[in-house]
Amino acid sequence: MWPMDPSRKEVLRFAVSCRVLTLVLQVLTRFLGSSTPIVYWFPAYLLQDQEPLLRSLETVPWKPLAGACPPGQKVPRNSIMGLLYNWKTCSLVTRCILGYFLSYWLLGLLLHCNFLPWT
Repeated sequence: MWPMDPSRKEVLRFAVSCRVLTLVLQVLTRFLGSSTPIVYWFPAYLLQDQEPLLRSLETVPWKPLAGACPPGQKVPRNSIMGLLYNWKTCSLVTRCILGYFLSYWLLGLLLHCNFLPWT
């Protein structure tokens, strides 16, 4: 190799170790996210257990009648969209879970489009 002073060697060692760590973290999070359903089962369990709006949405038929909806609440076909539409009436656990997944999605979208390391 070419001769380097000690400070350049340290910078090179730091850059290589950061890149390896980033790659290892990306691969691990991809494996955990795609092969471990527990990561998704636990929030789903908490949502089903803690959120009364989901229990009321399960009893409503898919095509509600014109006056069947409670005033101020929308009943969409997708239950997650129903929780987002009725954000203010959701429990704290539901808000935390939805906020985490929405921020993860938005942050990943922004970082990935800018070629920054994100899974």
